[in-house]
Amino acid sequence: MSPSPRSLILNLLVGTESRGGEPLSVRELLAACAVFGLEGNAVRVALARGVAAGLLMATRRGVYALGPQARPIADEVHSWRATATRLAEWSGDWLAVHVGATGRSDRVALRARDRAFGFLGLAEFERGLHLRPDNLTGGIAALRQRLGALLPAGTEAGTAFVLRGLTAADQQRAESLWDSEALDARYRDATAQMAAWMDRAEGLPLDQAARESFGLGNDAIRHVVFDPLLPAPLVDGAARMRFFDTVARFDDLGQAIWQRLLASVPRPGQALPPTPAIPATPAIPTTDPATRVPPDPAAAHP
Repeated sequence: MSPSPRSLILNLLVGTESRGGEPLSVRELLAACAVFGLEGNAVRVALARGVAAGLLMATRRGVYALGPQARPIADEVHSWRATATRLAEWSGDWLAVHVGATGRSDRVALRARDRAFGFLGLAEFERGLHLRPDNLTGGIAALRQRLGALLPAGTEAGTAFVLRGLTAADQQRAESLWDSEALDARYRDATAQMAAWMDRAEGLPLDQAARESFGLGNDAIRHVVFDPLLPAPLVDGAARMRFFDTVARFDDLGQAIWQRLLASVPRPGQALPPTPAIPATPAIPTTDPATRVPPDPAAAHP
């Protein structure tokens, strides 16, 4: 399934910003969208609507960057490579956010809060009370800070606190809020799928490689960003680290492919360069992914 013009444009801009690249021109965005069969008129409409909504801004005529309304989510996505560094030992306590009935009549605010809770790995324990294990660095203070940054101004965040002393039954019920088996299966299956694609990527035409790497990479990074970061033994921590490591290698290759695709598009005053070849797949690291230090924060896949 092809991405929408808006989704593709935002992903491309997040990717180019995160690696320190320049804002993208209309020519580059049109060329990228053409890889997915998206028509130029639809792309121009998406650009105009994105600017009107504050998701995009024109840095100069015909050149676009992320706008202020895209900034909170973009900042969260930018840090996906450092996701594993947020993990800490779990003592059995919980981070809780109580919202009660606050804001339930404001659908826009409710969607924003639900999305923020998804980023933070919070799940609803009972009506109005959301929990996650207290196994992230910074504890409740860091959660409050991230929650405030993710919510639009004026949106009620609720009351965040540390919860402990659950009964055995409630502890078991809290631990079952997430489908641990499904998470472990996703780690294994996505790792295998990305590794198999990287093995054959070098032989693909550039436009096909760009299209396929976008789809697989976008899904994988979304899973990283929204991973609840549960502690062991609720999930297989080693399988999760192998998944995170593979996503990073896949993104490196995908970024290189998209940079080569966009490099084939002339910017104003430039001649059209020859189409470069697909880069070779990065070597699989010999260090055990479960024990290696995660890479520094970087970009989202375009």
